Amino acid sequence: MTLAEYSTKELTKELAKREGVQTAMVEPYENVSINLNGPAIVVINVD
Repeated sequence: MTLAEYSTKELTKELAKREGVQTAMVEPYENVSINLNGPAIVVINVD
């Protein structure tokens, strides 16, 4: 099975388990701001 065959939900669940990965759940209609000191990669998953 290639990565392209996994759902976004499956990929997100797996990435969230990895060391160095932080997740934050944002509820519908909730606004958030992010302050970061790099290096960092920001992935936004709206699903």
